[in-house]
Amino acid sequence: MPNPLLLAKNATSEFVVLPALINRHGCITGATGTGKTVTLQTFAQELSDIGVPVFMADVKGDLSGMAKAGEPSSKLLKILAERGITEPKWAAVPVTFWDVYGQQGHPVRATISDLGPLLLARMLNLNETQQGVFQLVFKIADDNGWLLLDTKDLRAMLQHVGDNAASFKTEYGNVSAASIGAIQRGMIAIEEQGGNIFFGEPMLNIDDLIQTDSNGKGIVNILAADKLMNAPHLYSTFLLWLLSQLYEHLPEIGDQDKPKLVFFFDEAHLLFSEAPKPLLQKIEQVVRLIRSKGVGVYFVTQNPLDIPGTILGQLGNRVQHALRAFTPRDQKAVKAAADTFRPNPQLDTAQVITELGVGEALVSFLDEKGSPTIVERAYVVPPASQIGPITSEERQQLMANSVVAGVYEKAVDRESAYEILKAQHTTDSASSDGWGRSAGGGAVGSAPAPANPNSNTGGYWSNTLGGLFGGSGSPKNKDTLVEAVVKSAARTMGSQVGRQIVRGVLGSIFKGK
Repeated sequence: MPNPLLLAKNATSEFVVLPALINRHGCITGATGTGKTVTLQTFAQELSDIGVPVFMADVKGDLSGMAKAGEPSSKLLKILAERGITEPKWAAVPVTFWDVYGQQGHPVRATISDLGPLLLARMLNLNETQQGVFQLVFKIADDNGWLLLDTKDLRAMLQHVGDNAASFKTEYGNVSAASIGAIQRGMIAIEEQGGNIFFGEPMLNIDDLIQTDSNGKGIVNILAADKLMNAPHLYSTFLLWLLSQLYEHLPEIGDQDKPKLVFFFDEAHLLFSEAPKPLLQKIEQVVRLIRSKGVGVYFVTQNPLDIPGTILGQLGNRVQHALRAFTPRDQKAVKAAADTFRPNPQLDTAQVITELGVGEALVSFLDEKGSPTIVERAYVVPPASQIGPITSEERQQLMANSVVAGVYEKAVDRESAYEILKAQHTTDSASSDGWGRSAGGGAVGSAPAPANPNSNTGGYWSNTLGGLFGGSGSPKNKDTLVEAVVKSAARTMGSQVGRQIVRGVLGSIFKGK
């Protein structure tokens, strides 16, 4: 059984987090400059020391110092003496750096297909009508087995569906040209924010985030997010995708003596701001159920009210740094934050929240029975690693020696929707008679019929079943009623034989599909 993690202490008590209850989730909140980052660093280092891997975003660039042992300064030693805190045993933790842009860490990529229509619609800020069309585009791609890996695949698919809207109307419903145009414009904005770098292969393997070093310490995965924060929708959607991948990928393990991974969601207000109600319900479901996968989720934000009440109620381990109450709205927020703690008769929680100094916090952790302890005022203990960033040269050296060095650096562009649709367009153009008609009499550019016998349009199944009902299976200008029924059945069977793609709670493709 791992030892409890010491996070804070005061003159009379030490306040610890029990490893077996870390997967009950929690939050670290407080105004800017009150000590949230140091608290986050201390917590992550304690987790690494007991062999628990960590994932965290480095919004300000300060957390890279975890890769280097700290050094005592006269100022720090004086503060520790005043607060009655023992000097830590200075040590570094094993770190892997990641970066969506591939500059300050190993590249992180996801495919369009795996991100799914729900999360992408959130990233593109689509309305309800546009989301419906977007899901239709994914449905057509899934039914035909066309992979959407990068932005050019999605662009090609959007153009294909828009150009052949009439062909898809009967089977899939109306396709609004205005919605297709809005999605295309949104894709341009995402590409300008770096989406063309993020979307592609090789996609991040979730197992690479759940590693320990040769000494049994958990690897701390640090995502460089200082540049990513300039694209808040990309940032929040990416972290939510990672969370959904963990949820879909990891098996149920129940309660263990320590978590399998702890996921820190910094600047959490970006996740919930303007999020539609269906997405919030999905997030709540993931947070509620991912505990049984051995994953603890900790939200880091300025005010606990940034987190919806249904999710806040599931966060058992709490660290509250100072809040400022300069306006009536701020005062209301302070009172609401104080009311979320289990009261301490010896403490005016609302008053203390505004009086806390840097490095001070109100803490409440779960006890052995899983109940939150009464709120206490305490000083957060400092981390044993360096507070502040390392140099770019040190970062590059660590990246070169990483266990995933060379795995993700080179992008791969295999055959997917763009290449397939381009080839079909070339074939259609070559078979045209010069008047916009194909050799078979159809209009060039109409929705193509996949050649695969398991495809959604006729093929082997319609020929075979059509023969049973007396049909020849050959193309005709008009289908009989029997043939129409047969072809409808064939499309259904085709979509289920070899082509069915199953998506999880947040729209990501199931692993092992």
